[in-house]
Amino acid sequence: MKWISCSPEHLEAIRAIFNEAIENSTALYEYEPRSVAFMEAWWEAKQKGGYPVLGAVSGDGVLAGFATYGPFRPHPAYQHTVEHSIYVESHFRGQGLGKLFLERLIAMAQAQGVHAMIGVIDAENAASIRLHERQGFVRSGHLREVGYKFGRWLDVVLYQRVV
Repeated sequence: MKWISCSPEHLEAIRAIFNEAIENSTALYEYEPRSVAFMEAWWEAKQKGGYPVLGAVSGDGVLAGFATYGPFRPHPAYQHTVEHSIYVESHFRGQGLGKLFLERLIAMAQAQGVHAMIGVIDAENAASIRLHERQGFVRSGHLREVGYKFGRWLDVVLYQRVV
């Protein structure tokens, strides 16, 4: 796997990974696939905020996944806290990429002077919860029935790490 800083040329692959997660999982509490225009605005916000978009590219040039962070909340007092996201393309799951992405995100956050990282995770996503706990994140909250997808109510758990 080759680690890269994603560029606009990766937006379509990132969009495909997002859209697969929207359509088939509760990793994103969204109903509609993300459009090209949405992704362009997403990219612009990452660039404007100085937030990383880290990618992993397989030997045959496929974007295996990406990870990023951005503002936790838009208010100035939260400027040292970020919410992060990690998405792995379905064919590359279960190979330890999530751990590698999270380790790299933590290092990037430390280098940028981030104080705290927040993971907002579907409460039934045991793999993501385990990943975060193994990287020193602690459970900081449980929000019951705050999302509705696939005909059922969903809970969110918050995981935090002071970096």
